[in-house]
Amino acid sequence: MSDDPRDELVEHLPALRAFALSLTRNGAVADDMVQDTLVKAWSNISSFEPGTNMRAWLFTILRNTYYSNRRKAGREVSDAEGVFTESLSEKPAHDGRLQMADFRRAFVQLTDEQREALILVGAQGFSYEDAAETCGVAVGTIKSRVNRARARLGELLKLDDDDNLEMTDQATMAVVTGARPAAR
Repeated sequence: MSDDPRDELVEHLPALRAFALSLTRNGAVADDMVQDTLVKAWSNISSFEPGTNMRAWLFTILRNTYYSNRRKAGREVSDAEGVFTESLSEKPAHDGRLQMADFRRAFVQLTDEQREALILVGAQGFSYEDAAETCGVAVGTIKSRVNRARARLGELLKLDDDDNLEMTDQATMAVVTGARPAAR
């Protein structure tokens, strides 16, 4: 008998395949699982303790592989014909970065007081009362600063009252959704 536990792997192939078949009830899937089990065992043979039960170790790897594949399958969508895949599209990642860069350029053009008020109320979620107390001003002053800051940002970003501040332009959204862009 060899000292290398890898030599013992082949002896357990029939038992592994029978166990995999009992779990999957599909010959092709069982063969794939046995192959995955052998690759994992071969790759991690250093964790096998010589003198212990190789069959039990392999069966544990196969069982864990089976359950891992089952969990993974629950998150996957079968799309052999590619029908679902063809209907998918993804918004370009650069859109958000470009819009954020425009926002930052506009934001730095606000007065210090307006930026402070927007950060406290808009970004930090302070109430007008808490923001006013933090800044040492009246509540009406904070409301006025926030209102003027929002209006100024709208001007700088060239937004109309009915425009949404979207992170994607209309042409890109038309491609992503498969719809025609709105007429101007």
